[in-house]
Amino acid sequence: MKYEVIIFDADETLFDFKKSERDAFKNAILEFDIEYDENHHLKIYQDINTAIWKEFEQGLITQEKLKVERFKRLSYQLNIRFDEVEFAKSYMKHLANASFLYDYSIPLVESLYKDYRLSIVTNGLKNVQDKRIRKSTIAKYFEDIVVSEEVRVSKPNPEIFELALSNINHTDKSKVLIVGDSLTSDIKGGINSGIDTCWFNPKKAVNNTEIKPTYEVTDLMELNAILKR
Repeated sequence: MKYEVIIFDADETLFDFKKSERDAFKNAILEFDIEYDENHHLKIYQDINTAIWKEFEQGLITQEKLKVERFKRLSYQLNIRFDEVEFAKSYMKHLANASFLYDYSIPLVESLYKDYRLSIVTNGLKNVQDKRIRKSTIAKYFEDIVVSEEVRVSKPNPEIFELALSNINHTDKSKVLIVGDSLTSDIKGGINSGIDTCWFNPKKAVNNTEIKPTYEVTDLMELNAILKR
């Protein structure tokens, strides 16, 4: 086999983060007695959250500040006053309890577990990812789960992948494949690390960047064909 180790991203790759986010955000809004309009409120929050995580990837904001800053920006854009610190706590509480897998995740991971060593590397918050990922039904198939806040380094920094490989005592990068949905986080991180990458692109987005994955799939079950080459 060309590969022995597969490092997966978690959210939007194996876990349906959009569903978790939608569920957690709605519950937090209702907890603060705000009349909720999903088409209005959720879209604004998602735009803010996407932008702030990009800032984090670029080293422009810390993960600690990110937790609250996104809700400070939300309060400003909605022109609704609320305690952003308490709102952040509410949101993360609900998010930690919202763990949803894609339909393909269990059969895919079960099939790969027989022949490959599996790991997860996720840019996320420890308290949230502990419950959503480490206590999920597929956690038992992974030798290690690395959470960026916990190790204080994040994708696309190659150090997080070095750490992931060190944790499972694997040194041969030519035998490793990184799989994820984000060009700027997973794929760039893999390239920075000198590791082959597979971009999961279910929406068939056009890649206009200089970031070029080793492989590209629109269905994660296509991984099996890649691994048999």
